[in-house]
This record gives sequence, C-alpha cells and structure tokens, in this order.
Amino acid sequence: MPELFNVVTPEVALYKLRSNITHRVPKENVKTNLAVGRITAEIIYSPEPLPTFPRSTMDGYAVIASDTYGATESIPAYMNVIGEIPMGMPSQLTLSNGNIAKVHTGSMLANGANAVVMVENTQVVDERTVEVVRPVAPGENILQVGDDIEKGQIVLPEGHILRAQDIGGLMGLGITQLYVYSRPRVVIISTGDELVTPDQQVSPGQIRDINTYSLTALTLQTGAIPLSIPIIGDDYQELVEQTQKAISEADMVVISAGSSVSTRDLTSRVIESLGKPGIFVHGISIKPGKPTILASINGKPVIGLPGNPVSALVIFDIFCIPSIYSMAGCDNPPDKPSVYARLTHNLASIPGREDYVPVSLAMSDNELIANPVFGESNLITTVMKANGLVKIPLDKSGIYEGEIINVNIFRGS
Repeated sequence: MPELFNVVTPEVALYKLRSNITHRVPKENVKTNLAVGRITAEIIYSPEPLPTFPRSTMDGYAVIASDTYGATESIPAYMNVIGEIPMGMPSQLTLSNGNIAKVHTGSMLANGANAVVMVENTQVVDERTVEVVRPVAPGENILQVGDDIEKGQIVLPEGHILRAQDIGGLMGLGITQLYVYSRPRVVIISTGDELVTPDQQVSPGQIRDINTYSLTALTLQTGAIPLSIPIIGDDYQELVEQTQKAISEADMVVISAGSSVSTRDLTSRVIESLGKPGIFVHGISIKPGKPTILASINGKPVIGLPGNPVSALVIFDIFCIPSIYSMAGCDNPPDKPSVYARLTHNLASIPGREDYVPVSLAMSDNELIANPVFGESNLITTVMKANGLVKIPLDKSGIYEGEIINVNIFRGS
C-alpha cells in the first residue's frame, strides 16, 4: 500500500478542520422547558430584575438594623411585633423604630426594613414582644430588587449550551421561549462489500455493520440528528450519488471505511468529486486512525473515517463532535469528563504520534487504577470493556507503570 501523504498532527488537523467549517445551521424558536442541551442562537437579556421585590433569605423578623445594635443575650433588644407578612403576598406593613414584622424565607420585606434577624437569634416574650439577642447589619439576610439579576443584564451569551440550571433561571425570569440553533443533521455512510446489516446471518468473509450504529449513538449523544442510509458496497458511482445527495440535504457527512490510500479505497476520490475546497487533510499522526480524511464542501464538513470500529469511534470523538458543535454555533464544546488514575502497565508509543489507549477503571487499596485494554482497532470489545481513553502525547515514547495519568471518560459512561 502506498504511504499516506502530508501526515499532520492532530492539533493541526483540528485547526484546519475548524478553519474550513463555515456552514451554520439555522435558528429555531423552542419552548424553554424543552431546550436543555440546545445551544443559544442569540444573546439573552433579562426582561426584568430578579428578585422583583425586596425579600427575606431567612425565617425571622424584618427590622431596621440600627434598632438591633448592641443587642446580646444578656442585654437583648426588645421589639414590638406589628404583624406577619404571608408568603406570596405583598407587604402591607411599614416599620418605624422599635417595630419588627415576622417574615419567612422568600417573603416580601416590610416597608422601611433593611435587614432580617434570624428566628434562632430571637426569643418570643409574648404575642406582641420579641427579644433580639444578636445585632444585624443593614442588608443582612435580605435580597434587594435586582440583587440576583438586573433588568437588561446579559443572562446567557450566544453559543451557550443550555444546562438544567439555565432552564430554571430563564423560567424564573419568565422567558418561556427562546431561539436556539437547529440540531445539525449528520449523514452516516458505511461502505464495503463485506458489510451486512445486523439482522442478517453472515457468510464467510462478511461482517455485520457496527460503525453505523456506534456513530449514530455518538451523534445522538452530541445533540445532533443522525441520518443513516443503507450500506453501500465498493461502488464508486453509487457512493458518489449518495454522498452528493447527502451533502446537499444534510449539514455534515461521515463516511466510514475506504479512507486508506489504496486502489480499492474510494472515499478520497468520491470526496474530491463533490466540490471545493475538498480534502485538506489525508493522514494524521494518531493511533488509531492514521488514514483519516478531513474535507469540506461549501463549508460543510465531510469526514472519512477508518473502517475499524475503535478507530472510527476515536476519530469521531476528536474531529466529528467538535464539528457538530461548531455548526451549531458553539466554538467551545464541553470538555469530556476525566479522572486521574494510576497506570498498571507500561504503555509504549512512538514520538511524533499521538496514541489513544482504552483503559478500564477500578478501585484498588483506596486508589483509582487504570488497566489498559489491549487489542487491535478492529475489535469493538476493546472499547466495550473500557471506561475511557488515555492519551500518550506526541512528544512521549510512552507512559510507565505507576504513573498518574488523566483518563478521558467515554461520553455517556
């Protein structure tokens, strides 16, 4: 097989990919309560302050702070209780010196109050009299109008991935609908004469399609819409026709298999036939996944993955997922969860190549350990047995047993 040409580092490859993705999915208006995981398509400003009224953060008594100065358990300040402010009701009470009003956490303050004494710092004398045994400062245990969010303040920037707490905050401001970017549509194409669908019995020389389903699952986890098509054999014309249709109708195309440079591999020829700028990376200094193809057609990403299941998963995670987020208006995808663990075996590598090794995690003597799962990249069980990947950087020849390493946890684990 001829050598790959112009092999680049993963960092350079990702930079080139991002530089060539100019396509953006359209905006759409959705209900806020259904928008978790979506990406904001515009800056969101607060339509009102939060809170909208001065409120207590404790159960206790609304007071004029200066009335409590010098109060101690031995010399308490005696206060006159003028009433109680119910939850969810506007205050009808106004304080003057020496008077206090009973309040609850979240209830409105009495007019003229500037602090709240916690109930545990008081003693009830009778229905109308309370002892305050600890002084409070102005502003203590209360929220003023706009203390949380001011009217007109930026609540969330454009390109923000909405989390559960964001949904709650938006609903608290009365923002029940908002604009987000549409979910990118990703066409996944598996190729090869040897492939059959999972429901078929395999004959000698045949294998069931794995990549369509594992890549579909990763696409769904990323928040995009996977669009798979029937398996395409090693037929140049059929692959050209299906890929042309896919790039015209979807936002991204991922072709699994056929990315090595050989007479039987069609992916690079097919991609070059689609339009400009075409292929800008064919070969990355990474294992697994060296023969990866990165391309774009009219600003839409087209990525050729190796056919080996482990290679396809690793490369999809490194290059396809950032592309999906980029098209959906988020240039800084969320970091994958990671943990530190002690390596149990030596891992060899070659300087100048970035290696990714599956590891399983376990506790041993109250310490998290990482056991390498050795196997070829065409064995899907190597990643099925693993919890994540450890990266061996370009400038290292390996990692020694006993070193503390960073393990990137698989998405959804």
